[in-house]
Amino acid sequence: MITIYNLTKIYKGNTVLNIEHLEIQKGKSFGLVGNNGAGKTTLFSTLLDLIQPTTGYVENNGIKVNESEEWKSITSAFIDETFLIGYLTSEEYFYFIGELRGQKRPDVDALLSKFEDFFHGEILGQKKYLRDLSKGNQKKVGIVATLIGNPEVIILDEPFANLDPTTQIRLKKIIKELSANPNTTILISSHDLIHVTEVCERIVVLDKGVVVKDLVTSEETLKELEGHFNK
Repeated sequence: MITIYNLTKIYKGNTVLNIEHLEIQKGKSFGLVGNNGAGKTTLFSTLLDLIQPTTGYVENNGIKVNESEEWKSITSAFIDETFLIGYLTSEEYFYFIGELRGQKRPDVDALLSKFEDFFHGEILGQKKYLRDLSKGNQKKVGIVATLIGNPEVIILDEPFANLDPTTQIRLKKIIKELSANPNTTILISSHDLIHVTEVCERIVVLDKGVVVKDLVTSEETLKELEGHFNK
């Protein structure tokens, strides 16, 4: 479970995040939506202890993320290409992440073999540095790297952006398969309301850092979200 308590973030007098209390249950697929500047990336960065909140704190599996690193062994994330190491090839990066998570090369290879369709022949065996890949292919590498070591918590910021339609469809299938595991919690932010309603059991809407909607996904959710953003 991830729990947020009295969390605020203030930049130069401007409050960009203000969440009194929010719980994300273990084993759920959680979607976060909002316009640009809503605070989505700030929230995820706080969950990952990449930025310090002005007030409050986040607990991951009962551990305050800013007081201990024990939560990191069960958590993985891909926010953007800064999470990659540009001077490594895809294979080198996957093996590096595998070493960090106690995975041997055969274990990493076995995982990668499951994503041949997702990679579409553009990732492995290309002898290209990550910095030379397209934005979409960098995203493919970052997303699959989060799955190495079977983490319990996976955080993905705008995972559908820069992906072609075929890859988006394949990614939705991957996310649905992951969310079927009761021990895996998935947090996704997205501007695409259709994608997020298809893969997330619960969706929270942020507006200027404040939770303005908290929905259990149903057949009416997409219409409700479209109505909210069409005001």
